[in-house]
Amino acid sequence: MSRSVIALIALAIVLLVLADSSLFIVDQTQQMLITQFGDPIRVITQPGLHVKKPFVQEVIPFDKRLLGVELPGEEVILGDQRRLIVDSFVIFRIKDPLRYYQAVGSGDFAIQTRLSSIVTGSLRRVLGNNTLSQVLSLDRDRIMATIRSEVNAEMPGFGVSIEDVRIRRADLPQENTQAILQRMQSERQRVAALARAEGAEASAKIRADADRERTVLLAEANATADRLRGEGEAEATGIYAKAFTQDPWFFGIWRTLQGYRDALAGGAARLVITPDNDYLRYLQAPPKPPGQ
Repeated sequence: MSRSVIALIALAIVLLVLADSSLFIVDQTQQMLITQFGDPIRVITQPGLHVKKPFVQEVIPFDKRLLGVELPGEEVILGDQRRLIVDSFVIFRIKDPLRYYQAVGSGDFAIQTRLSSIVTGSLRRVLGNNTLSQVLSLDRDRIMATIRSEVNAEMPGFGVSIEDVRIRRADLPQENTQAILQRMQSERQRVAALARAEGAEASAKIRADADRERTVLLAEANATADRLRGEGEAEATGIYAKAFTQDPWFFGIWRTLQGYRDALAGGAARLVITPDNDYLRYLQAPPKPPGQ
């Protein structure tokens, strides 16, 4: 093999090594920081094929996407002096790779320790001005927006933008749980006793109203019955009087026979009278018309 061929092969190998050392690809989800002997040179955010100086420059990748960090549980004291163990998480984005690298170094999660301390401090301050009922209600969105704003105010020096801060879980300390459960049980018992008392009161009122209405209805019914009875008796008396005036003799006989029927029906009645008593006159002899 001639020297020229060997030289060409060596040149090709050198070119391949140089191309591999100087060319690099930036993905759509990445941004690159170029350093030369450890000093930052430039930031590349446009995806595609790019060139760097071989051997003397280094490419440090940073993610452009949203990144999430789960923070450990922290015990905080709320505005109503309640203690709460809060687990939270942070969603952030690396906006300025140069500042990020100068502040915390390389790596997408190099800021985790600093971010944890800043978020924890903001959680303590903001939650310390709010009560437990506010933290557990719809007011939580306002609270978390305040925390996010506070944390974002401290992030420009780190080249990071905080997109969201959320409470993942909020628990009471173990030593307080039993006491709170007992208070909740007592409160439920108080509410139940109040409901039973209100029910008994409503029941007594309904019974009293029903008894009063029954008494009124019975009184009205008795009054109506007495009135009708009186009207009937008055009408009967009028009929009797009219019949008596038309034929007193027949009326006397008819009334006497009615008396026999009422007194002697069934054979159980006993009359203590003399045989010649005028009451028995129609049983001894048939009635005769007047003038005979």
